[in-house]
Amino acid sequence: MTLRALLIAAFFIVGLVLVIVGWKMTGELAGLGLMLVGVVGLLTALFLYNKPYQTPSRKD
Repeated sequence: MTLRALLIAAFFIVGLVLVIVGWKMTGELAGLGLMLVGVVGLLTALFLYNKPYQTPSRKD
């Protein structure tokens, strides 16, 4: 497995766990913080997955 695939899997699993744990903390501000960190982790996994498929930007 490549490092990229391991990073994607790690960010996805940790992000998903943080969102679920934060969701269960109803009425607590810490739960919202955990959910936000989890969403950032999920977005990071998505960014790492899509990075090789980006088209190079044009420089005129």
